[in-house]
Amino acid sequence: MKIGLYFGSFNPIHVGHLVIANHIAENSDLDQVWFVVTPHNPFKKKSTLLDNYQRLEMVYRATQDYPKLKPSDIEFKLPQPNYTINTLAHLEEKYEAHEFCLIMGEDNLKHFHKWKNANVILENYHIYVYPRIPKQTVETKFDDHEKVHFIDAPVMEISSTFIRKSIKEGKNVQPMLPQHVWEYLDEMNFYR
Repeated sequence: MKIGLYFGSFNPIHVGHLVIANHIAENSDLDQVWFVVTPHNPFKKKSTLLDNYQRLEMVYRATQDYPKLKPSDIEFKLPQPNYTINTLAHLEEKYEAHEFCLIMGEDNLKHFHKWKNANVILENYHIYVYPRIPKQTVETKFDDHEKVHFIDAPVMEISSTFIRKSIKEGKNVQPMLPQHVWEYLDEMNFYR
């Protein structure tokens, strides 16, 4: 199978994540998209994250009705902070029959050169890039790169940061979250 890896904190996962992942799963050569819940993104403060398994539970609840979308806790078992190159090496070893690709927003591609072993990733893995607002100016070296594929996915202006802030302020964010995720957040009293 050809698997797209959609890395993120998913703190919380929201409808924007699902729209993008489902669009790519349905409109590309990928067989599945795995939501890789990252315990610690090297570029983010860890103190702002919910527990790893609470975020995984939200991803599980969000994806349970989508056969091509799967939650993954693969990075929970790896040394932290998590680097994509290490996760890819681990996945290649564990799932030899699968081909793995990355899914990222244009904003991440702009800073891709800062990633650990970015050149090795680019040499060995295809990258599916979805648009972000504001429109990012991505270096032209990626425009015609054979491993970088720009996907005409819907542009989503929803962010987990906005959702957390809104919940803290007592605002209704229910339409921005999958129903199962909203129920879990509400039940657990997260982000208040």
